[in-house]
Amino acid sequence: MGSLVVYKGMKISAEQQKRILEMKELKDDEIDYSDIPPLTDEELAKMKPARLRRQKQKIAS
Repeated sequence: MGSLVVYKGMKISAEQQKRILEMKELKDDEIDYSDIPPLTDEELAKMKPARLRRQKQKIAS
């Protein structure tokens, strides 16, 4: 499971802290993904691991 990053100086309300702690306790199979459309076979075939993607180089002008 991933981790939550709270950056220094971020202001989080008590309600947000409570919700974050509740979400941390969720198991993967308890997360509702129904609002995310499934990927098609075509989309999956186009995917590459992030480390294999070429970074675009910016040329200073």
